[in-house]
Amino acid sequence: MSEFDDIRPYNDSEVPEVLERLIADSEFLDLLLARKAPRLCKFIPWIFKPLARPFIQHSLRGLTAKVHTVADFQSHMTEALKDMLDRTTQGYGFGGLDNIDPSKAYLFMSNHRDIALDPAMVNLGLIMTDLKTVRIAIGDNLLRKPYASDLMRVNRSFIVKRSVTSRRDKLEALKTLSRYIRHSINSEQTSCWIAQAEGRAKNGRDRTETALLKMLALSKDKEQNFAEAIKEVNLLPVSISYEYDPCAADKARALYAAEQGIDYVKEEFEDLDTIVKGLVGQKGRIQVNFGDRIVGGFENADELAAEIDRQIIGQYQLFPSNIIAWEMQGNRDSETVASLRAQWPDENWLDAQIQFDSHIAKIPGTHRQIAIDSYAASVDNQLALLVNSIQPKTQGS
Repeated sequence: MSEFDDIRPYNDSEVPEVLERLIADSEFLDLLLARKAPRLCKFIPWIFKPLARPFIQHSLRGLTAKVHTVADFQSHMTEALKDMLDRTTQGYGFGGLDNIDPSKAYLFMSNHRDIALDPAMVNLGLIMTDLKTVRIAIGDNLLRKPYASDLMRVNRSFIVKRSVTSRRDKLEALKTLSRYIRHSINSEQTSCWIAQAEGRAKNGRDRTETALLKMLALSKDKEQNFAEAIKEVNLLPVSISYEYDPCAADKARALYAAEQGIDYVKEEFEDLDTIVKGLVGQKGRIQVNFGDRIVGGFENADELAAEIDRQIIGQYQLFPSNIIAWEMQGNRDSETVASLRAQWPDENWLDAQIQFDSHIAKIPGTHRQIAIDSYAASVDNQLALLVNSIQPKTQGS
Protein backbone atom coordinates (compact mmCIF):
# COMPACT_ATOMS: atom_id res chain seq x y z
CA MET A 1 0.00 0.00 0.00
CA SER A 2 1.33 3.42 -0.99
CA GLU A 3 1.31 6.33 1.46
CA PHE A 4 -0.72 8.22 -1.17
CA ASP A 5 -3.48 5.65 -1.75
CA ASP A 6 -6.15 7.62 0.11
CA ILE A 7 -5.55 10.83 -1.86
CA ARG A 8 -4.20 9.83 -5.28
CA PRO A 9 -6.24 9.58 -8.51
CA TYR A 10 -7.37 6.15 -9.65
CA ASN A 11 -5.09 4.02 -11.81
CA ASP A 12 -6.07 2.43 -15.12
CA SER A 13 -6.60 -0.97 -13.47
CA GLU A 14 -9.25 0.55 -11.18
CA VAL A 15 -11.33 2.23 -13.89
CA PRO A 16 -13.73 -0.65 -14.80
CA GLU A 17 -14.67 -1.23 -11.15
CA VAL A 18 -15.17 2.49 -10.55
CA LEU A 19 -17.45 2.83 -13.57
CA GLU A 20 -19.53 -0.14 -12.48
CA ARG A 21 -19.83 1.39 -9.02
CA LEU A 22 -21.04 4.67 -10.52
CA ILE A 23 -23.59 2.99 -12.77
CA ALA A 24 -24.98 1.10 -9.75
CA ASP A 25 -25.14 4.18 -7.49
CA SER A 26 -28.79 5.22 -7.15
CA GLU A 27 -27.90 8.70 -5.85
CA PHE A 28 -25.72 9.34 -8.89
CA LEU A 29 -28.46 8.09 -11.21
CA ASP A 30 -31.01 10.30 -9.46
CA LEU A 31 -28.71 13.29 -9.88
CA LEU A 32 -28.58 12.67 -13.64
CA LEU A 33 -32.34 12.21 -13.77
CA ALA A 34 -32.89 15.47 -11.90
CA ARG A 35 -30.95 17.27 -14.62
CA LYS A 36 -32.77 15.55 -17.48
CA ALA A 37 -36.30 15.68 -16.06
CA PRO A 38 -36.39 18.09 -13.08
CA ARG A 39 -40.18 18.41 -12.93
CA LEU A 40 -40.87 14.69 -12.93
CA CYS A 41 -38.21 14.18 -10.25
CA LYS A 42 -39.73 16.92 -8.15
CA PHE A 43 -43.42 16.08 -8.36
CA ILE A 44 -43.55 12.27 -8.77
CA PRO A 45 -40.12 10.99 -7.70
CA TRP A 46 -41.51 7.81 -6.12
CA ILE A 47 -42.89 6.75 -9.53
CA PHE A 48 -40.50 8.30 -12.00
CA LYS A 49 -37.10 7.50 -10.48
CA PRO A 50 -37.46 3.71 -10.10
CA LEU A 51 -38.85 3.47 -13.64
CA ALA A 52 -36.20 5.71 -15.21
CA ARG A 53 -33.05 4.44 -13.48
CA PRO A 54 -32.69 1.32 -15.68
CA PHE A 55 -32.80 3.50 -18.81
CA ILE A 56 -30.07 5.78 -17.45
CA GLN A 57 -28.00 2.74 -16.52
CA HIS A 58 -28.40 1.30 -20.01
CA SER A 59 -27.33 4.62 -21.52
CA LEU A 60 -24.28 4.87 -19.23
CA ARG A 61 -23.19 1.33 -20.07
CA GLY A 62 -23.33 2.22 -23.75
CA LEU A 63 -21.30 5.39 -23.20
CA THR A 64 -18.64 3.63 -21.12
CA ALA A 65 -18.41 0.38 -23.09
CA LYS A 66 -15.07 1.39 -24.60
CA VAL A 67 -13.73 3.15 -21.50
CA HIS A 68 -11.02 0.97 -19.98
CA THR A 69 -8.40 3.51 -18.87
CA VAL A 70 -8.16 6.99 -17.35
CA ALA A 71 -7.12 8.30 -20.77
CA ASP A 72 -10.27 6.78 -22.30
CA PHE A 73 -12.40 8.48 -19.65
CA GLN A 74 -10.69 11.83 -20.16
CA SER A 75 -11.11 11.56 -23.92
CA HIS A 76 -14.88 11.23 -23.45
CA MET A 77 -14.88 14.09 -20.95
CA THR A 78 -12.91 16.32 -23.33
CA GLU A 79 -15.41 15.83 -26.14
CA ALA A 80 -18.26 16.53 -23.73
CA LEU A 81 -16.45 19.67 -22.53
CA LYS A 82 -15.98 20.96 -26.07
CA ASP A 83 -19.65 20.38 -26.86
CA MET A 84 -20.66 22.19 -23.68
CA LEU A 85 -18.34 25.14 -24.42
CA ASP A 86 -19.78 25.41 -27.92
CA ARG A 87 -23.23 25.83 -26.35
CA THR A 88 -22.32 28.07 -23.41
CA THR A 89 -19.56 30.39 -24.66
CA GLN A 90 -18.89 32.80 -27.49
CA GLY A 91 -15.42 31.34 -27.91
CA TYR A 92 -12.34 30.49 -25.89
CA GLY A 93 -8.63 30.96 -26.40
CA PHE A 94 -5.24 30.09 -24.94
CA GLY A 95 -1.98 32.00 -24.71
CA GLY A 96 1.53 31.16 -23.58
CA LEU A 97 1.37 27.45 -24.35
CA ASP A 98 4.71 27.82 -26.12
CA ASN A 99 6.19 28.51 -22.66
CA ILE A 100 5.67 24.84 -21.77
CA ASP A 101 8.45 22.33 -22.35
CA PRO A 102 6.76 19.01 -23.24
CA SER A 103 9.65 17.11 -21.64
CA LYS A 104 8.96 18.63 -18.20
CA ALA A 105 6.24 18.18 -15.61
CA TYR A 106 4.87 21.33 -13.96
CA LEU A 107 2.83 22.57 -11.07
CA PHE A 108 0.30 24.84 -12.77
CA MET A 109 -1.12 27.34 -10.28
CA SER A 110 -4.05 29.48 -11.40
CA ASN A 111 -6.52 31.97 -10.05
CA HIS A 112 -9.76 30.31 -8.98
CA ARG A 113 -13.15 31.39 -10.29
CA ASP A 114 -14.93 28.12 -11.13
CA ILE A 115 -14.66 24.81 -9.24
CA ALA A 116 -14.66 22.47 -12.24
CA LEU A 117 -13.98 24.67 -15.25
CA ASP A 118 -10.69 26.19 -14.09
CA PRO A 119 -8.69 22.92 -14.22
CA ALA A 120 -10.80 21.68 -17.15
CA MET A 121 -9.79 24.71 -19.24
CA VAL A 122 -6.13 24.24 -18.31
CA ASN A 123 -6.39 20.62 -19.43
CA LEU A 124 -8.15 21.57 -22.65
CA GLY A 125 -5.36 23.96 -23.59
CA LEU A 126 -2.78 21.25 -22.97
CA ILE A 127 -4.75 18.64 -24.92
CA MET A 128 -5.20 20.95 -27.92
CA THR A 129 -1.42 21.26 -28.19
CA ASP A 130 -0.74 17.53 -27.67
CA LEU A 131 0.56 18.01 -24.13
CA LYS A 132 -0.21 15.72 -21.19
CA THR A 133 -3.09 16.54 -18.89
CA VAL A 134 -2.68 17.43 -15.23
CA ARG A 135 -3.62 15.85 -11.94
CA ILE A 136 -6.11 18.13 -10.23
CA ALA A 137 -6.09 19.17 -6.56
CA ILE A 138 -9.62 19.11 -5.14
CA GLY A 139 -10.84 19.68 -1.61
CA ASP A 140 -12.53 16.82 0.21
CA ASN A 141 -15.45 19.17 0.97
CA LEU A 142 -16.57 18.42 -2.60
CA LEU A 143 -16.39 14.66 -2.11
CA ARG A 144 -18.95 14.00 0.59
CA LYS A 145 -20.78 11.54 -1.62
CA PRO A 146 -19.03 8.35 -2.82
CA TYR A 147 -20.07 8.99 -6.44
CA ALA A 148 -18.52 12.47 -6.32
CA SER A 149 -15.22 11.03 -5.10
CA ASP A 150 -15.28 8.35 -7.79
CA LEU A 151 -16.04 10.83 -10.56
CA MET A 152 -13.26 13.18 -9.51
CA ARG A 153 -10.58 10.56 -8.86
CA VAL A 154 -11.21 8.71 -12.13
CA ASN A 155 -10.68 12.10 -13.82
CA ARG A 156 -7.16 12.40 -12.34
CA SER A 157 -8.05 14.40 -9.24
CA PHE A 158 -6.16 14.06 -5.97
CA ILE A 159 -7.60 14.97 -2.62
CA VAL A 160 -6.76 17.93 -0.40
CA LYS A 161 -7.93 17.02 3.11
CA ARG A 162 -9.62 20.14 4.43
CA SER A 163 -12.01 18.36 6.80
CA VAL A 164 -9.38 17.21 9.31
CA THR A 165 -9.76 19.11 12.55
CA SER A 166 -6.83 18.57 14.88
CA ARG A 167 -3.72 20.67 14.40
CA ARG A 168 -1.50 17.58 14.25
CA ASP A 169 -3.69 15.85 11.65
CA LYS A 170 -3.78 19.00 9.52
CA LEU A 171 0.00 19.22 9.52
CA GLU A 172 0.36 15.55 8.58
CA ALA A 173 -2.20 15.94 5.80
CA LEU A 174 -0.33 18.96 4.43
CA LYS A 175 2.99 17.10 4.54
CA THR A 176 1.48 14.15 2.67
CA LEU A 177 -0.05 16.50 0.08
CA SER A 178 3.28 18.25 -0.38
CA ARG A 179 5.10 14.95 -0.84
CA TYR A 180 2.51 13.72 -3.31
CA ILE A 181 2.77 16.82 -5.53
CA ARG A 182 6.56 16.60 -5.51
CA HIS A 183 6.40 12.83 -6.19
CA SER A 184 4.01 13.33 -9.11
CA ILE A 185 6.17 16.00 -10.74
CA ASN A 186 9.66 14.67 -10.02
CA SER A 187 9.23 10.89 -9.88
CA GLU A 188 6.25 10.24 -12.15
CA GLN A 189 6.78 13.19 -14.50
CA THR A 190 3.10 14.08 -14.30
CA SER A 191 1.98 17.69 -13.98
CA CYS A 192 -0.45 18.92 -11.33
CA TRP A 193 -2.89 21.82 -11.07
CA ILE A 194 -3.77 23.69 -7.89
CA ALA A 195 -5.62 26.93 -7.23
CA GLN A 196 -3.68 29.88 -5.83
CA ALA A 197 -5.95 30.00 -2.78
CA GLU A 198 -8.50 27.85 -0.99
CA GLY A 199 -11.95 28.63 -2.35
CA ARG A 200 -12.96 30.75 -5.31
CA ALA A 201 -12.13 34.46 -5.45
CA LYS A 202 -15.75 35.58 -5.06
CA ASN A 203 -14.80 39.27 -5.01
CA GLY A 204 -12.59 39.08 -8.10
CA ARG A 205 -9.42 39.91 -6.20
CA ASP A 206 -7.02 37.14 -7.18
CA ARG A 207 -4.33 36.70 -4.53
CA THR A 208 -2.01 33.81 -3.72
CA GLU A 209 -2.12 32.34 -0.22
CA THR A 210 1.34 32.18 1.31
CA ALA A 211 0.23 29.17 3.40
CA LEU A 212 -0.21 27.23 0.16
CA LEU A 213 3.34 28.04 -0.92
CA LYS A 214 4.70 27.07 2.49
CA MET A 215 2.89 23.74 2.10
CA LEU A 216 4.80 23.06 -1.12
CA ALA A 217 8.05 23.42 0.80
CA LEU A 218 7.09 20.97 3.57
CA SER A 219 8.48 18.10 1.48
CA LYS A 220 11.85 19.68 0.74
CA ASP A 221 15.13 18.05 1.67
CA LYS A 222 16.63 19.26 4.93
CA GLU A 223 19.57 20.90 3.20
CA GLN A 224 17.38 22.78 0.73
CA ASN A 225 16.22 26.35 1.21
CA PHE A 226 12.77 27.61 0.17
CA ALA A 227 13.88 28.84 -3.27
CA GLU A 228 15.52 25.51 -4.13
CA ALA A 229 12.47 23.56 -3.03
CA ILE A 230 10.12 25.65 -5.19
CA LYS A 231 12.43 25.43 -8.20
CA GLU A 232 12.08 21.65 -8.16
CA VAL A 233 8.29 21.67 -8.70
CA ASN A 234 8.47 23.84 -11.86
CA LEU A 235 5.74 26.20 -10.70
CA LEU A 236 4.03 27.97 -13.60
CA PRO A 237 1.25 30.57 -13.01
CA VAL A 238 -1.89 30.50 -15.14
CA SER A 239 -4.46 33.27 -15.53
CA ILE A 240 -8.06 32.28 -16.31
CA SER A 241 -10.75 34.81 -17.16
CA TYR A 242 -14.45 34.43 -17.93
CA GLU A 243 -16.47 37.22 -19.50
CA TYR A 244 -19.53 36.21 -17.50
CA ASP A 245 -19.79 34.15 -14.33
CA PRO A 246 -22.85 31.87 -14.14
CA CYS A 247 -22.39 31.81 -10.36
CA ALA A 248 -22.15 35.61 -9.95
CA ALA A 249 -25.45 35.85 -8.06
CA ASP A 250 -24.48 33.07 -5.66
CA LYS A 251 -21.09 34.63 -4.97
CA ALA A 252 -22.68 38.05 -4.39
CA ARG A 253 -25.18 36.49 -1.95
CA ALA A 254 -22.36 34.91 0.06
CA LEU A 255 -20.37 38.16 0.10
CA TYR A 256 -23.46 40.11 1.19
CA ALA A 257 -23.97 37.72 4.09
CA ALA A 258 -20.35 38.24 5.14
CA GLU A 259 -20.75 42.04 4.95
CA GLN A 260 -23.84 41.82 7.17
CA GLY A 261 -22.08 39.61 9.69
CA ILE A 262 -24.35 36.67 8.86
CA ASP A 263 -22.91 33.16 8.99
CA TYR A 264 -23.37 31.77 5.50
CA VAL A 265 -24.09 28.06 5.72
CA LYS A 266 -23.95 26.09 2.49
CA GLU A 267 -26.74 23.68 1.68
CA GLU A 268 -25.78 20.01 1.60
CA PHE A 269 -25.23 19.75 -2.15
CA GLU A 270 -24.53 23.41 -2.91
CA ASP A 271 -20.98 22.78 -4.14
CA LEU A 272 -22.17 20.14 -6.60
CA ASP A 273 -24.97 22.43 -7.80
CA THR A 274 -22.36 25.16 -8.25
CA ILE A 275 -20.25 22.85 -10.44
CA VAL A 276 -23.25 22.13 -12.65
CA LYS A 277 -24.25 25.80 -12.86
CA GLY A 278 -20.72 26.79 -13.86
CA LEU A 279 -20.67 24.17 -16.59
CA VAL A 280 -24.09 24.73 -18.15
CA GLY A 281 -24.42 28.51 -17.61
CA GLN A 282 -23.56 31.12 -20.24
CA LYS A 283 -19.99 32.40 -19.88
CA GLY A 284 -19.43 34.70 -22.84
CA ARG A 285 -15.77 34.47 -23.84
CA ILE A 286 -13.00 32.64 -21.97
CA GLN A 287 -9.25 33.20 -22.07
CA VAL A 288 -6.54 31.08 -20.45
CA ASN A 289 -3.01 32.52 -20.42
CA PHE A 290 -0.03 30.45 -19.28
CA GLY A 291 2.80 32.40 -17.68
CA ASP A 292 6.52 31.87 -17.26
CA ARG A 293 7.96 29.05 -15.18
CA ILE A 294 9.29 30.26 -11.84
CA VAL A 295 12.82 28.94 -11.68
CA GLY A 296 14.23 30.40 -8.48
CA GLY A 297 15.32 33.53 -6.68
CA PHE A 298 12.39 33.84 -4.29
CA GLU A 299 13.61 33.29 -0.76
CA ASN A 300 10.28 33.16 1.06
CA ALA A 301 6.55 32.68 0.51
CA ASP A 302 5.76 36.41 0.50
CA GLU A 303 8.21 37.12 -2.33
CA LEU A 304 6.96 34.14 -4.31
CA ALA A 305 3.29 35.07 -3.81
CA ALA A 306 4.00 38.56 -5.13
CA GLU A 307 5.54 37.12 -8.32
CA ILE A 308 2.67 34.70 -8.87
CA ASP A 309 0.18 37.54 -8.37
CA ARG A 310 2.13 39.73 -10.79
CA GLN A 311 1.89 37.08 -13.50
CA ILE A 312 -1.73 36.10 -12.91
CA ILE A 313 -3.00 39.67 -12.66
CA GLY A 314 -0.78 40.97 -15.46
CA GLN A 315 -1.89 38.26 -17.88
CA TYR A 316 -5.57 38.34 -16.93
CA GLN A 317 -7.65 39.06 -20.02
CA LEU A 318 -9.99 41.95 -19.24
CA PHE A 319 -13.33 41.56 -21.00
CA PRO A 320 -15.86 44.31 -21.79
CA SER A 321 -17.89 43.09 -18.79
CA ASN A 322 -14.98 43.98 -16.47
CA ILE A 323 -14.43 47.37 -18.10
CA ILE A 324 -18.13 48.30 -18.08
CA ALA A 325 -18.44 47.30 -14.41
CA TRP A 326 -15.39 49.42 -13.58
CA GLU A 327 -16.90 52.41 -15.41
CA MET A 328 -20.19 51.94 -13.53
CA GLN A 329 -18.38 52.58 -10.25
CA GLY A 330 -18.07 56.23 -11.32
CA ASN A 331 -15.35 58.90 -11.14
CA ARG A 332 -13.40 57.42 -14.05
CA ASP A 333 -11.11 59.61 -16.12
CA SER A 334 -11.71 59.50 -19.86
CA GLU A 335 -8.08 58.70 -20.72
CA THR A 336 -8.06 55.49 -18.67
CA VAL A 337 -11.48 54.48 -19.99
CA ALA A 338 -10.29 55.02 -23.57
CA SER A 339 -7.15 52.99 -22.89
CA LEU A 340 -9.15 50.10 -21.46
CA ARG A 341 -11.68 50.12 -24.29
CA ALA A 342 -8.86 50.15 -26.82
CA GLN A 343 -8.20 46.52 -25.86
CA TRP A 344 -11.44 45.72 -27.72
CA PRO A 345 -11.37 48.03 -30.77
CA ASP A 346 -14.06 46.08 -32.65
CA GLU A 347 -16.45 45.77 -29.74
CA ASN A 348 -19.97 47.19 -29.99
CA TRP A 349 -19.96 48.85 -26.59
CA LEU A 350 -23.67 49.66 -26.63
CA ASP A 351 -24.50 45.98 -27.13
CA ALA A 352 -21.94 45.05 -24.48
CA GLN A 353 -23.57 47.46 -22.01
CA ILE A 354 -27.03 46.06 -22.72
CA GLN A 355 -25.77 42.51 -22.24
CA PHE A 356 -24.05 43.37 -18.97
CA ASP A 357 -27.11 45.25 -17.68
CA SER A 358 -29.27 42.21 -18.49
CA HIS A 359 -26.86 39.92 -16.64
CA ILE A 360 -26.76 42.14 -13.55
CA ALA A 361 -30.54 42.68 -13.55
CA LYS A 362 -31.01 38.97 -12.77
CA ILE A 363 -29.22 39.46 -9.43
CA PRO A 364 -31.27 40.66 -6.42
CA GLY A 365 -31.03 44.41 -5.90
CA THR A 366 -29.36 44.21 -2.48
CA HIS A 367 -26.54 42.08 -3.98
CA ARG A 368 -26.20 43.84 -7.33
CA GLN A 369 -23.46 46.34 -6.46
CA ILE A 370 -21.37 43.56 -4.93
CA ALA A 371 -21.51 41.68 -8.24
CA ILE A 372 -20.59 44.82 -10.19
CA ASP A 373 -17.64 45.45 -7.87
CA SER A 374 -16.49 41.84 -8.35
CA TYR A 375 -16.40 42.25 -12.12
CA ALA A 376 -14.62 45.60 -11.75
CA ALA A 377 -11.99 44.20 -9.37
CA SER A 378 -9.98 42.69 -12.23
CA VAL A 379 -9.51 46.16 -13.70
CA ASP A 380 -8.47 47.56 -10.32
CA ASN A 381 -6.00 44.68 -9.98
CA GLN A 382 -4.30 45.49 -13.29
CA LEU A 383 -4.29 49.25 -12.76
CA ALA A 384 -2.68 48.80 -9.34
CA LEU A 385 -0.05 46.60 -10.97
CA LEU A 386 0.75 49.35 -13.48
CA VAL A 387 0.76 52.14 -10.91
CA ASN A 388 3.10 50.24 -8.62
CA SER A 389 5.32 49.32 -11.59
CA ILE A 390 5.82 45.82 -10.18
CA GLN A 391 8.68 44.17 -12.00
CA PRO A 392 9.68 40.51 -11.89
CA LYS A 393 12.52 39.76 -9.55
CA THR A 394 15.75 38.70 -11.26
CA GLN A 395 15.84 34.95 -11.27
CA GLY A 396 18.49 32.31 -11.68
CA SER A 397 18.45 29.93 -14.60
